[in-house]
Amino acid sequence: MKIMVINPNTSESMTDHIRKEVEKIKRADTALTVVCPGRGPETIESAYDEAYAIPPTLELVKKANQEGYDAVILACFSDPGLEAAKEVSIIPVVGIEESTLHVAAMLGARFSIMTPRKTRIPMRAEHVHIRGLGHFLASVRSLDLSVADTDRYPEKTKQRVFEVAKKAVEEDGAEVIILGCAGMAGYAPELEAKLNIKVLDPTAVALKVAEAMVDLGLTHSKRAMFAFPPEKSFK
Repeated sequence: MKIMVINPNTSESMTDHIRKEVEKIKRADTALTVVCPGRGPETIESAYDEAYAIPPTLELVKKANQEGYDAVILACFSDPGLEAAKEVSIIPVVGIEESTLHVAAMLGARFSIMTPRKTRIPMRAEHVHIRGLGHFLASVRSLDLSVADTDRYPEKTKQRVFEVAKKAVEEDGAEVIILGCAGMAGYAPELEAKLNIKVLDPTAVALKVAEAMVDLGLTHSKRAMFAFPPEKSFK
C-alpha cells in the first residue's frame, strides 16, 4: 500500500524527523512518502497558523488522491483542515489527533495530553469535547516549550515530558499519556518505560490506523458530513 504522510508545517527538520520515525515502524509492504508544503507556517502553534496551513495541505491531499495513494496522514496534532481533507478525498485521511484520542479512550479510563504551549490548552480540551470524549480527559498540561523545541531538543523535551506526565499521573489520575505534537514522534517508548504507563505517539498511532483502514477497505462516508464539496469557481 502507498501512504502519504503530510507534515502541514514547512519545517524540513520536523519532516525529516517524522520520516525517520515512521519508516522504523511501517509494515514491509507499506510505501511511505513524507512531505510538507512549500508555503505556510514553519510551525503550527495557534488557530491562525492552522488556518494559514490548510490550503497548501489540502493541495497535497488532492495530489495524493490523483497519484494513487491508498491513505493520507495529517501529521500535526491540531489536525488542520481534517474535515475539509475528508471532503475532497476518496481515500481515508487520518488525523493524528483524532485517531489518537479515540485509541487513548480504549486503553484507559482517563488520559492526559502533553501540549507544547500553555496557550493551546483550551483548544486541546475543546477538541476532546468535540469528539465526545470529555469524560475521558484527565488533563491537558503544558510543557512550556515551542513546537520547534520539541523537534530540536529531544532529550530536553523527553525530560520535560517525564516531569509533567508524572504530575498528570499522580495529581490528575491519568492512565494514558498522549504526546500532543508531531515533533515528539518516536519519544514514546523511552518515556513509557520510565513512567511505567502507556504513552501514545500520535504519529505512530495514525500510521497503524491508516494501514488497518486500507486493509479493511474503509474510507469516509460521502452520505453527508464528508460529501464532496459542490462544484463552483473560486477567485
